Amino acid sequence: MASSLFFRASNLVSSATIRRHIPLLGAFCVLGLGFPSLCSILPSSSYLKTSCPQSPHFVHIERSKFSTQSADKTVQAVKMEGNSNTVPSIVVYVTVPNREAGRKLAGSIVKEKLAACVNIVPGLESVYLWEGKINSDPEEMLIIKTRQSLLEALTEHVKANHEYDVPEVIALPITGGSPQYLEWLKNSTRD
Repeated sequence: MASSLFFRASNLVSSATIRRHIPLLGAFCVLGLGFPSLCSILPSSSYLKTSCPQSPHFVHIERSKFSTQSADKTVQAVKMEGNSNTVPSIVVYVTVPNREAGRKLAGSIVKEKLAACVNIVPGLESVYLWEGKINSDPEEMLIIKTRQSLLEALTEHVKANHEYDVPEVIALPITGGSPQYLEWLKNSTRD
């Protein structure tokens, strides 16, 4: 089903549009679905196949074009529950109507130490049902990295400082990652 929907949708937009949005689509799919699920729904093309782990070219491309380490070195990662220098952490998605609103909200979140970092991703279009009508609006996405223990305070801050009646606040767990980054996240947020 998902595969056929993707094929129909891909026929409606140009390949340049798809290539422009693949990094954003990939980030959301990898976070939400994981690589194996992502690869099973993407159409067959040599461009997309090389980005999936099942492809024999994946390891070669990853090491030769995207890695500064030699093939014999391993990347050090940490599981969240296994390191006393880190705390359980989350990524939170919040949509905003425009860049100005996004910068203002992101700045207040970081200033209050409710998050270590907020990315502002432009160029989204949201299609949603509101008050019985289907709407379509341009938006920007805030990707917020913070402690799990700060989710309630962050949610209240977003509600108090957002212009939407019902702002999107969706949290996903961070299950591991760079020890240095996760330690920095811990040290950059309030207890």
